[in-house]
Amino acid sequence: MTDPISSFRRIAQMDSSSRPSAAKAQERTSDASSEVSAPAVSQTDEVKLSAVAQQAMQEPSFDRAKVEAIKQAIQQGQYAMDTRRIAENFVAIEKMIKG
Repeated sequence: MTDPISSFRRIAQMDSSSRPSAAKAQERTSDASSEVSAPAVSQTDEVKLSAVAQQAMQEPSFDRAKVEAIKQAIQQGQYAMDTRRIAENFVAIEKMIKG
């Protein structure tokens, strides 16, 4: 019976032992770079968003009129809150946190 994870680990170890060490690879890289110097290449990345993505970024993700109406109702003391529902949600959150 073989453990797939252990087998994978053994295969990875075998592969790494057959590869040259990092120090040797570094030596080869430094030797090659001292012989031929490549010109510096400047690369820039560019992202283009679709029209839908651009529109989504510009529009707010909430209903501004509804938020203003709720603000006004709270200021005037007319916003009804269901205290039982709020308490039940707090209990649910506590249960979720405690596990």
